Amino acid sequence: MDLEPLARSLDRVGGGRQARLRVPAEARVQPPVRRAFVRVGWLLGLLFLIGAGAVGEAVDLTLTGDRISGFVWWRLVVVFLIAATLFYFLWRASLGWWWAYSRLRLFSIVFPVVAVSTCLIPGLYPTWMVVEQIAFSAVLVVISLPLTRGEVRAAYRRPGPGPAEPVR
Repeated sequence: MDLEPLARSLDRVGGGRQARLRVPAEARVQPPVRRAFVRVGWLLGLLFLIGAGAVGEAVDLTLTGDRISGFVWWRLVVVFLIAATLFYFLWRASLGWWWAYSRLRLFSIVFPVVAVSTCLIPGLYPTWMVVEQIAFSAVLVVISLPLTRGEVRAAYRRPGPGPAEPVR
């Protein structure tokens, strides 16, 4: 099953005008770049496990009679959507799509700020959720580190004007 036509449609939504920009293959296959993406993949797996643990905690508390607010359930869904989106960005970035690398790097920096900021609102989350959000944020910050290394930034510098990758 060829997912590329569907992925290119999603790329146009996620990347906008930049969805056609692709870095050269020789840049993205360099060992430091490949290692960075492998590390990010493992860290995204950890992010997913943190989210799954939070859902497990919420389900357990609900089954034992505690009330979990709708806002907490909503946030748990958002965590999984963020993780899925970041996995998609990683996949597309590993194929050389500049927009996906750019979004992955940006979101790994912005999402922790949002998560920690919401944790500072008194009474918004139960303590276990605050801990989960801080762990989630910490992993995202660690994800940003390999993405901002010089070798990776050099490989994924924004391509200049020129022939764009044809949209299929």
